[in-house]
Amino acid sequence: MSTPSHRFVQDKFAEYYREYASEIEPPPFIEQREFGFLLFRERIMLRHKSFKTIKDFRSFVQKVTPSDVYYSAAYYERPEAEMDEKGWLGADLIFDIDADHIPTPCNKVHDTWLCSNCGATGRGVPPAKCPACGGQKFDEKTWPCEVCLTTAKAETIKLMDFLTKDFGFSLDEIRVFFSGHRGYHLQVESEKVRTLDQLARSEMVDYLLGVGLEPQFHGLVETFGERRSRILRGPDLSDSGWRGRIAKGTYDFLLTASQEDLKKIGLKEKAAEAIIKNREILLRSWGERGPWGALQGIGIENWKRMAQQGVERQSAKIDTVVTTDIHRLLRFNNTLHGKTALKKTEVPLTSIEEFDPFQNAIAFKKGAVTLLVEEAPEFRLGNTVYEPYKNQRVELPTAAALLLLCKGLAKVAEGR
Repeated sequence: MSTPSHRFVQDKFAEYYREYASEIEPPPFIEQREFGFLLFRERIMLRHKSFKTIKDFRSFVQKVTPSDVYYSAAYYERPEAEMDEKGWLGADLIFDIDADHIPTPCNKVHDTWLCSNCGATGRGVPPAKCPACGGQKFDEKTWPCEVCLTTAKAETIKLMDFLTKDFGFSLDEIRVFFSGHRGYHLQVESEKVRTLDQLARSEMVDYLLGVGLEPQFHGLVETFGERRSRILRGPDLSDSGWRGRIAKGTYDFLLTASQEDLKKIGLKEKAAEAIIKNREILLRSWGERGPWGALQGIGIENWKRMAQQGVERQSAKIDTVVTTDIHRLLRFNNTLHGKTALKKTEVPLTSIEEFDPFQNAIAFKKGAVTLLVEEAPEFRLGNTVYEPYKNQRVELPTAAALLLLCKGLAKVAEGR
């Protein structure tokens, strides 16, 4: 951002905190938390701060006007000390579901990368190596679109299902937040999990991802009946735990798989053709014993491959590093995200399906500003859909303008 643009954003953030700091709620045991602030000035990260009261914290935020505000998931004896001297007491269980970790076709439309070495550019996820120079460092510009956030919400709902049904947490112990950017945070604030170490949290992650999960240990087995006839049995949709999840995931895979998809996972041409030809029979069979032995010539090895696709579809798409990090800093609720100027916003669990981040997380609802937009995709804020822009001068409502400014896609027009 240019200097006038930088000042405009900072002034708006300061205006927000002057007016709404009272709405920032404290986390439990605020005096045991470490706080971090990313400052506008040279993008410096200020860490190892602590506050006795929420009033002290609010005053500090109003004084320094940070671009981003964080607090520790961990509880400490001495939050202001260096990391190895803080005296770790425990930590909340945190999950981060971000569109960056979920493959969606739209990233080729709105995400771009720039090679830090040679300046080559491209769309979508950066390659492992720059095709022009072989460099491995890239500057990325990502965008929070409707498809990305709808997909992230679906993954959040899936994770809630895991935590309540498989781990036995109640909804009273779970809080869900829109991050303010491209995903959702799920927090478990319970004494049950507070003292779990990194290894225990890693075990939970492995379960959620289905790491090392073998379908044959979850009901997919081959037995022999009369006259040595082969009988193939598998998990049912109504089964609990991963047995039922394998069944659901396999059903979903069968519902949409093409013949080419089946061949890609290792099925021979004839087997793939038979499955596509008898797809309706297989899908109807879930109402009885399931599809596992319904087709002649489709043996257990083929079903293992398809069940593994079921595992992949049912696994939770989380940022594993966030969950296993017992010192993690997380964004403060009702504070602004420096990449969008949207608020981190709590999502009511009873109406998560209806939650609209592009409506519910808008922080600035007054005023307008004229921008020079370099390039921006189509986007929606509130009830307004904004067209794609390229090298245009345009007047936008403050919230839309700040989104483009924070993303580095526009500048404040001089003499506005």
